[in-house]
Amino acid sequence: MNTWFVAITGASGSVYGLRLVEQLLSAGMGVTLVVTKAGREVMAFETPLALPDAPAAAAASVLRFLELSAHLPLKVVAQDDLFDAAASGSARTEGMIVCPASMGFCGSVAAGLASDLPERAADVMLKERRPLVLVPRETPFSLIHLRNLTMLAEAGAVIVPASPAFYHKPQSIDDLVDFVVGKVLDQIGIEHHLFRRWDE
Repeated sequence: MNTWFVAITGASGSVYGLRLVEQLLSAGMGVTLVVTKAGREVMAFETPLALPDAPAAAAASVLRFLELSAHLPLKVVAQDDLFDAAASGSARTEGMIVCPASMGFCGSVAAGLASDLPERAADVMLKERRPLVLVPRETPFSLIHLRNLTMLAEAGAVIVPASPAFYHKPQSIDDLVDFVVGKVLDQIGIEHHLFRRWDE
C-alpha cells in the first residue's frame, strides 16, 4: 500500500491538513500522521478536535472527526518518535506533505536541523529525492521566510501556499479549503474532484 507521511505544524489552518488526510485515505492511500505540539494547540483552538496523547487514541479521534471508517490505514506518531520508519531513508514512503507548514518548521528544515520526527522526515525526503510538499500559511512573508522557502525549493521541495482562488466561485469555507487541498493532490498525482477546473 502506498503510504504518505503528513505533518500538521503550528501554523493556522489545521483544517487543510485534516481534509488532506481524509482525501488520501479515501483515495486508498495509507497515512502516517504527526501533529506537532504547536499543531495540536492550534488544532484544538481552530477546530473541535483535541488530539489525545496516545497515538492509537489520536488516530481513532481523527477518523471519528472525519467521519471515516475506524479500519482505514491511519497511523498517528509522536513528534519525538525518531524510531518511526519515516526517519529512515530505507523506509518505503511515497513522500511527505506538511500542511500547514509553519515558518519555524520551514526554517528548521532549510537549516538541516532534523531535531524531531517531522523535521527528520522532511530531511529524508530531500536527500532521497522523494516528494516533499510544503503548504505555508503565513502572510506577509519576511525576507527570511522567502529565502528559506527558496532554499527548500532549490533542494527539491514543492511549495504550495495556502492561497485559495475564486474563479471556481466558492460558496463556503469548505470550498476554499478544498481548492488548496486539491492543488496539493495535483502535485502528488492523486485524482480528485474537490474543485471545478478552469476548463471544465
